Amino acid sequence: MQTRSITVRLTAGLLGLGLVAAACGDDDDSAGDDTSGDSVEESGGSVEASTDSDAPAESDAPADEDVVDCAVDEVDGDLAIFNWSEYIDEEQLAAFGEQYDVGVTMDVYDSNEMMQPIISAGNSGYSLIVPSDYMVAILIAGGDIQPLNKDAIPNLSNLSADFEGLPYDPGGDYSVPYQWGTTGLAVDTEVVGTDFPRSWALVFDAAVADEYGGQISLLNDPREVLGAALKYLGYSLNTTDEGQLDEAKQVVADARGNLAAFNTDSADELLTTGETAIAQGYSGDMFTQFLETDDPARYVYFVPEEGGTRWIDNMAIPFDAPSPCTAHTFINWLLDGEQGAELSNWNYYGTPNEAAKAGLDEELLAFLDDESVITGGVDSLEEIQDTGDFEINYADAFIEAKG
Repeated sequence: MQTRSITVRLTAGLLGLGLVAAACGDDDDSAGDDTSGDSVEESGGSVEASTDSDAPAESDAPADEDVVDCAVDEVDGDLAIFNWSEYIDEEQLAAFGEQYDVGVTMDVYDSNEMMQPIISAGNSGYSLIVPSDYMVAILIAGGDIQPLNKDAIPNLSNLSADFEGLPYDPGGDYSVPYQWGTTGLAVDTEVVGTDFPRSWALVFDAAVADEYGGQISLLNDPREVLGAALKYLGYSLNTTDEGQLDEAKQVVADARGNLAAFNTDSADELLTTGETAIAQGYSGDMFTQFLETDDPARYVYFVPEEGGTRWIDNMAIPFDAPSPCTAHTFINWLLDGEQGAELSNWNYYGTPNEAAKAGLDEELLAFLDDESVITGGVDSLEEIQDTGDFEINYADAFIEAKG
């Protein structure tokens, strides 16, 4: 990922589903980039956490002495955010900085796996991060994020009941839902036509995909890409079966010859500029990019019939955050109904903020309520879970599949 100025847009992802979880991103990298990205200023989207032994239980609430002492609206320094690309409007960030008289900067990442080691190593300089569901569980287990002082976040009362008791952080002690959406495919119908299979076969079946050789992109994300291949094969995207993962790895490796890029940050832009015709991407990123074109109806986003990812991205505070009180104040500010609506109306992802729903744009609501987007039905969706020690197998398989 290249360093650039913060740019943010609305993202939507509710799609009439209920709860979902996943991370997304969008930025301007070249078609050949593998986007192992670095600094920038904003972001977008990721997935849900596990119910396994790594996920904290309700009884694992932090002790009072572990919670930072912050008052409502207290700031203790400037705010450095580490986020997905194009996930919040730079003007909204500037408004927070002006209101609280602090500086706000943002760097971006293109996968949870790129962000996590930076935060775990310590001394990152970031006071707020936006991990996806399953990554929250990993960060909690590693002691990489600190417990929240809920007294400093009274707007937690604005969260929808659907976003309480989430498996990756049951008590909401370490994270606050930010946005949610799905991961699927987007298609340029001027190239592919309208009579195409709503299937991952567009990418993984050579009999179909060869027709679009060099015009397909996949995300630069091990769990998302291998998860898509696993769903195509009829498996769970959270499998811990090495044989199934090996099959998925081979499917991705075999598709490589038809790919223009493994790219997270610019997947939507590559599609609408004609560099690709089929792109894996996040719901809100794709829809907002379509709206910026002269003919939005030319493009179609859908989750293939075999299924895909639904995700929740969250706000969390690194264990050694230099300005933890400013981070608490930002979380509380973004949970205000007006600010929550502004966030979703810019990036077009679903909001967990019940108070924000009355302010959502009609166009966004129509997108969120379009059940035809989930071609296999809601039951075909899965949240990415923390597979514990098996996670390294996904990382290694992705490296091997990319060649």
